[in-house]
Amino acid sequence: MEKGCADQYPKVCQNLKNYDIFHKIMVLKIPIFDGFQNKKTIRTMKVTVVGAGAVGASCAEYIAIKDFTSEVVLLDIKEGYAEGKAMDLMQTASLNGFDTKITGTTNDYSKTAGSDIAVITSGIPRKPGMTREELIGINAGIVKTVAENLLKHSPNTIIIVVSNPMDTMTYLVHKATDLPKHRIIGMGGALDSARFKYRLAEALEAPISDIDGMVIGGHSDKGMVPLIAHATRNSIKVAEFLDEEKMDWVVQETKVGGATLTKLLGTSAWYAPGAAVSSLVQAIACDQKKMFPCSTYLEGEYGLQDICIGVPVILGKNGIEKVVEIELSDAEKAKLTESAQGVSNTNGLLEV
Repeated sequence: MEKGCADQYPKVCQNLKNYDIFHKIMVLKIPIFDGFQNKKTIRTMKVTVVGAGAVGASCAEYIAIKDFTSEVVLLDIKEGYAEGKAMDLMQTASLNGFDTKITGTTNDYSKTAGSDIAVITSGIPRKPGMTREELIGINAGIVKTVAENLLKHSPNTIIIVVSNPMDTMTYLVHKATDLPKHRIIGMGGALDSARFKYRLAEALEAPISDIDGMVIGGHSDKGMVPLIAHATRNSIKVAEFLDEEKMDWVVQETKVGGATLTKLLGTSAWYAPGAAVSSLVQAIACDQKKMFPCSTYLEGEYGLQDICIGVPVILGKNGIEKVVEIELSDAEKAKLTESAQGVSNTNGLLEV
């Protein structure tokens, strides 16, 4: 009997079979497996980014490139600015291979209606020598107005706050709206942790994919608490590779990471903040149940009350699905408490 293709060329036939499945799933969008039944739900998700400056546009770009949501709306108060950014980004779609629709609007919140997730980047950026806390007088009024306008058109949205001082702006959104706390998320810890891992990889001369680490506490130069004792390289504590002096260097460089970039750039950074936001948005949109340190309203967790500050949380389709309480050393607890006191002092400047 003459042998068939599968007998003569088993590897070729298997590759053709794999290609056929890939083609049906990725090109024809045919839900081959039950696991792909949720694809339509994910693809029809709408995300709004308020503030089309460098950070906001970076958020929109990374979200679009990851191609997990159907529409991103950019909104800005400057006439034509968001529309121009959206058009520029859409002209990269064929080059970057995404189908996400990006639209821009000048202060028309009706265009944001039905947003599942809204990102607030509005406010003035930090200038060299300026602390995040010094921004509060200007940015508080902006963030409060933005949150109220978003909720008029998207009452079920999940809000991610990026505007500085981030922990206080997250607290402001909590106090100024009737949203449940799991739908208000401050971004800072995700960004700070990325900067922490960058410095760890640099000190270890290791690929960053080897590194795991987390920063909790306030999103400020003095408030960050990089958990150096918990940081690992492929599950091995970094203390096995680095001496105390080098670990202290990593911690200090992490805490001034934003200020270092502000000094170099003359304004706030935007690539890493945009990437951090896109990771949070994706974890929610795709119900990934991923753990990130985020600023959230605490009611007794970590011994803290009536404050928004960075702690580990699980992110899923409902926003913050769980606050994860990890065991901290006495020194780490003291630093977190000190950080919380600083955030509380800044919160005291709010008029809510």
